[in-house]
Amino acid sequence: MPSEPLSLDDLDLDLIGENLDAITIDPALPAEMSYTATANDKGERLDKLVSNMRPDLSRGHVQRLIEEGNLTINGAIVKSGYKLREAELIHLIVPPPAPLAHLAPEAIPLDVVYADDDIMVINKPAGLVVHPAPGHYSGTLVNALLYHVPNLNINGNIRPGIVHRLDKDTSGLLVVAKTDKALNSLIGQMKEQSTLKEYTVLVEGNVQPPAGIIDAPIGRDPKARKQMAVVHNGRPARTEYKVLNYFARHTLLMARLHTGRTHQIRVHFAYMGHPVTGDPVYGRRKSTLNLKRQFLHAALLGLALPSTGEYREFQAPLPPELEKALAEAQNLE
Repeated sequence: MPSEPLSLDDLDLDLIGENLDAITIDPALPAEMSYTATANDKGERLDKLVSNMRPDLSRGHVQRLIEEGNLTINGAIVKSGYKLREAELIHLIVPPPAPLAHLAPEAIPLDVVYADDDIMVINKPAGLVVHPAPGHYSGTLVNALLYHVPNLNINGNIRPGIVHRLDKDTSGLLVVAKTDKALNSLIGQMKEQSTLKEYTVLVEGNVQPPAGIIDAPIGRDPKARKQMAVVHNGRPARTEYKVLNYFARHTLLMARLHTGRTHQIRVHFAYMGHPVTGDPVYGRRKSTLNLKRQFLHAALLGLALPSTGEYREFQAPLPPELEKALAEAQNLE
C-alpha cells in the first residue's frame, strides 16, 4: 500500500478493549482505494498484505471482504490465500458499518469535566468501554451519551461524537462532539496535530534517557493478530516522553502523543523494554504492584473550542487506584 498518509493519518484512534476483531472500520481511512503490487509484495498472501496495511481491518474482516467481492485482483474475485504477483492491481471497497438500531440509551454516570452546545469533555473511568462492538452493545460510553445527550446522531455514525478513543482499562480525558460542525472541527485539529494529549504513565524499570521521542512504526503483530507491535511496514508512530520520577523498580513518565495508533503508548514502551505497569497484554502477566489495570491515565487534553476557537486545556487527577499504586511503587526497595 502507499507509504504516504491515506487520509487523516494522525487522527487519534486508540481502539478499545483487547478484541480487535470486534472493532468496526476506521472512519479516518478511505472506504475505497487501489494499489499496485510491487516486487516486494510478490508471493505475499492477499489477506495478510491488506490487513497489515489497514490496521483497522482484521484478517477475518479482510477475508469477508474478499468473499463478498469487495477486494479484487485486476477486477477478478480471488481466494483469501491468493499469492500476489508484481504489478497486479488490488482494489478495495470497505462498505459502511451497518446501523445498530438496537443501541439503547443507558443511565450510566459520566464525570463531565466540561460541556457546551458543541462538545463534552469526559473523565472516563477504567473499565468503561468507549463504543459498542458485535456482541457487546450495552454498558458503553456511547450508550451513556445517548442517554445524557438525547437525539445524538452525527452523520448516522454508530459511534456518535467519538473522535478519539481510550482503551477500556485506560482512564482519563476524552472529548466528544455533539454536532457535525464540532466533529469536523475536532477531526481537523487532530489532523493538524494542534490538539494536546498528555498521559501519566508508570512503567517497569529505569527509563533512559530521561526524555526523548520514540519514533517507531506500529502495525498488527504478525505473531499475535489481536495485538499491535513495532513492525517495519506499520504506520508512523511518535511518542514523546519525559521522566517525572524514578523509583526503585519503576519510572513515572509524562507521555505526549504525536500520532494516535492503536495501543501506541503501551506498544512503544514495551518495545523499549519498559512495559506499562499492570498491562497484561504487552507487559508482565502479573503486575509488580497491587494493581488490576494498566497504569495509563489521560491526564491533560488541550483543544480549541469549536464554538469560539478559544484554546482550552483540561486536566484530570489520577484516580484513587493509581494513587495507591504509585504510593506502593515509592515504598518498594
